[in-house]
Amino acid sequence: MAPEILITICARGGSKGIPKKNIKPVNGKPLIAYTIEHATQFAQKHQADIGFSTDSMEILKVANQHNIKTGYIRSDFLATDSAGKLDAIKDLLLFEENNNNKHYDYIIDLDATSPLRTQHDLEAALNLLGSDPNALNIFSVSNAQRNPYFNMVEQKQGGYFGLVKSTNEILSRQSAPEVFQLNASIYIYRRAYFDLDIKTAISEKSLIYKMPHQCFDLDEQIDFQFMEYLLINNLLDFEL
Repeated sequence: MAPEILITICARGGSKGIPKKNIKPVNGKPLIAYTIEHATQFAQKHQADIGFSTDSMEILKVANQHNIKTGYIRSDFLATDSAGKLDAIKDLLLFEENNNNKHYDYIIDLDATSPLRTQHDLEAALNLLGSDPNALNIFSVSNAQRNPYFNMVEQKQGGYFGLVKSTNEILSRQSAPEVFQLNASIYIYRRAYFDLDIKTAISEKSLIYKMPHQCFDLDEQIDFQFMEYLLINNLLDFEL
């Protein structure tokens, strides 16, 4: 029997760094439209449901224009700067399970501000999680630009600075352990994750899916300009 899958898209309206970030135009269409298209294509193949969570009527209107229909509105207490993403996903999950009379096996959360993903990425990440029955979740990563064993420092006791992970055995970047950075694009959870009341996307039984191509979170104005430049000039090494 095929697993029951819920794809969640969470788009809060109160972005302070870049106002209306989720619906900001990028190469001719709202940022969130890229993620809606990814979710729709994947849902059609897997008979999955799509849950949409926002506190903004303006964002909801844009989502409606891209064929997202929902009766869910995010509660105010889940729309603050301090509200956790996992709590918002769980609230949406419970709504969709009740509304659709289903118990989902997997919850795939796609972040609207990190749209550089492919259908292959989604399939590969889901397969990796499904192949390890002990794993609770998986998230997408990219190669880290800095390494805590070699060129990342933090303040230590006494006020002086040293390596985040200090060891006398690592004298070059090449000899440092491989590390990765979350790119915020794909998070897949087993349903049990939300019964354990874990508050972050990293657990003691997390897997990673390493993106084989460029992927980054759009957080600053320059990120939007960079993505638009890549799209306009057809410089992505994959088809978005």
